[in-house]
Amino acid sequence: MVLVTGGTGLVGAHLLLHLVDNEDSVRAIYREAATIKKTKDLFELYQKENLFSKIHWVQADIIDVPSLEIAFQNVEYVYHCAAVISYDPKDESLLRKVNIEGTANIVNFCLEYNIKKLCHVSSIAALGDLASHEKEITEATEWNPEVLHSDYAISKYGAEMEIWRGQQEGLNVVVVNPGIILGPGFWGQGSGVFFSSIQKGFPFYTKGIKAYVGVTDVVKIMTRLLQSPIVGERFTIVAENLPFDKVIFEIADNLKAKKPKLEAKPWMLAIAWRLDWFFATFFRTKRKLSKYTATSLTTATFISNTKIKNALNFEFQSIDAVIKRIVILQEK
Repeated sequence: MVLVTGGTGLVGAHLLLHLVDNEDSVRAIYREAATIKKTKDLFELYQKENLFSKIHWVQADIIDVPSLEIAFQNVEYVYHCAAVISYDPKDESLLRKVNIEGTANIVNFCLEYNIKKLCHVSSIAALGDLASHEKEITEATEWNPEVLHSDYAISKYGAEMEIWRGQQEGLNVVVVNPGIILGPGFWGQGSGVFFSSIQKGFPFYTKGIKAYVGVTDVVKIMTRLLQSPIVGERFTIVAENLPFDKVIFEIADNLKAKKPKLEAKPWMLAIAWRLDWFFATFFRTKRKLSKYTATSLTTATFISNTKIKNALNFEFQSIDAVIKRIVILQEK
């Protein structure tokens, strides 16, 4: 039996589809029954709704220890995909609670139930920081606590510390650090906002360089790593490092939507995040642009995928092909 946490998110839902399509015995946890519909809709999007009933759903929460007792019964392998993704500074305590404490709970249960192997979905946000002489981030790049990090990045770094603690206590683990994950079915959240915003005519773009990967590649790598003898390793999962404007324009072309015409310069973003902070502080609006996010939008970051390509002899889909596939599926 395989247990999947976060099965109602982009990665978890695609992972469930991949697992049941390969006839694995799968259990997935959910917090609220309404969220399961997102996963069911994804199966329908791929025209594989007949497979959805093969998932054994259990109501549980990774920060609610008693609820996990049932979820771990007769489980041999675990994929830990559940996490909160937020760049709103107001969500700091939630991020730490779910991403760090929740991961600690999963590790503890894996140890208690003698789980054969745990695959943890981390993030490139938890990778290290380049020194002045370095040009490309790898799995071995050291984390610098003096560098500005988002609360999300800190929470994912803390979650990894729990994973390595589990390894030291005898748990077989493997960690994946995906870049910005692109995939269909979740246009209202995460990277799906790129598509929905451009479709609505969002006018701005930036020229920062970021790492991208298709969700199906992430899932394929996760399952291959779990089935492999590889343990105690982390892998960056990145298909391409691309300028943000190139990705945005490619999405617009495939959607047959207007391309954004206004470049958001660093000075504009500096004003924007301050205004965003002002309205959030005094009018209690939801933060849309933090200082960290504003800075990252114009920063060029290059992340290596050499280790995973060599370990699995893996070839990534191009991001152009990923975007085309997403749009075709969504427009069915």
